[in-house]
Amino acid sequence: MKRFHARHRLDIGPRGLAAAFAALPASDPERAAADVEHLWSADATGLACYSVRSAFHLLLTSLDLPAGSEVMFSAVTHPDMPRIAVHHGLVPIPVDLDVATLAPHPELLLRAVSPRTRMVVVAHLFGGRVDLRPTIDVCRRNGLLLVEDCAQAFRGVPHVGDPLADVSMFSFGILKTATALGGAMLTVRDPALLARMRVRHQCWPLQRRSSQLKRAVQTAAFVALTRPLPYTVLARVIPSLGVDFDQLVNSAARAFPAASTVELVQRLEQRPGAPLLKLMAHRLGNFDRARLLARAASGERLASMLPIGLHVGGLAPDHTHWLFPVACDRSDDVIRAARVAGFDAARSASSVKPVPAPAGRPDLEARCAQDLMSRLVFLPAYPELPEGSLEALASAVEGHHNHAYASS
Repeated sequence: MKRFHARHRLDIGPRGLAAAFAALPASDPERAAADVEHLWSADATGLACYSVRSAFHLLLTSLDLPAGSEVMFSAVTHPDMPRIAVHHGLVPIPVDLDVATLAPHPELLLRAVSPRTRMVVVAHLFGGRVDLRPTIDVCRRNGLLLVEDCAQAFRGVPHVGDPLADVSMFSFGILKTATALGGAMLTVRDPALLARMRVRHQCWPLQRRSSQLKRAVQTAAFVALTRPLPYTVLARVIPSLGVDFDQLVNSAARAFPAASTVELVQRLEQRPGAPLLKLMAHRLGNFDRARLLARAASGERLASMLPIGLHVGGLAPDHTHWLFPVACDRSDDVIRAARVAGFDAARSASSVKPVPAPAGRPDLEARCAQDLMSRLVFLPAYPELPEGSLEALASAVEGHHNHAYASS
């Protein structure tokens, strides 16, 4: 039976899973929060939260911006981020991206600033990082708060955010680097804002221990089933049962299932419990830098084998290749070619989507981001792939790419 390799390899192994179960009896959330926040940042700028979305909701609650204020987002982000902004009476404004770096265009950012603009949120995508210097120039000139979403770009402590940003947000959800099965860390550089956030955070209920137990069990199952042999069996059996394989894989790692905005906010309003906080501290203190470097090198090798321009965001600085996206005009054919070669390429390895323009403002549509996301395919490029896998994958993708180009 030809092995079928999963689209993503979770950044956790047996020791990390053992630590997840060992942390379950922890019962002092205040002490656990203090420990992980000190480990994160000795200058008392860290704040441990339940998730990045939970943290963003907390941030907007603490800022209490006037209704109708505009929040500019780099044009591709998790759809719940602008959704949360709307819940707070704010207007999300997309800023289109440079495909080579996935950074927001500074001139488009400057053009979109209005008297109602209060904040800019920049997402670092797929393991690459955005150079924030052009964005910070616009923010400083216009008195805007700069928030960076680093959920997909963690590189280990002491890399806890760009000093140019007012707030830096990092995720440790199930798919993320150094996963703690959930949780988030913020770096908040304004002491007064951080103090307000802490006060409001303490009013939220504590995460239930049972939810962390459920995550630990689910993650252990996910890790086991995404190994080549069981994943190969699943990929063959699941469709024969009338179940959509892509949908099954994507939903297995979703932290917050689809819900109304009210239900979403209710789920977000909780503090991380002691078991989650203790596991976060363990994962941060035992960060696997060797795997990070191996993952980055694997991504660079695959990029070097593909036609120039196929890899999306390849010119982003300091790339760690959390995911490896390519843009193809005939993406279904590329996915099919990769799968025939034994690699589970997919459209939906990440939940990010283009941010829509406000109603009645077609001039703000992020057309480049929309076109990019419509053509995106994610290829597996993690370092645990067997020897020769990257060459085989590149050959399958490049062969199809050349055929499609020649026939167009």
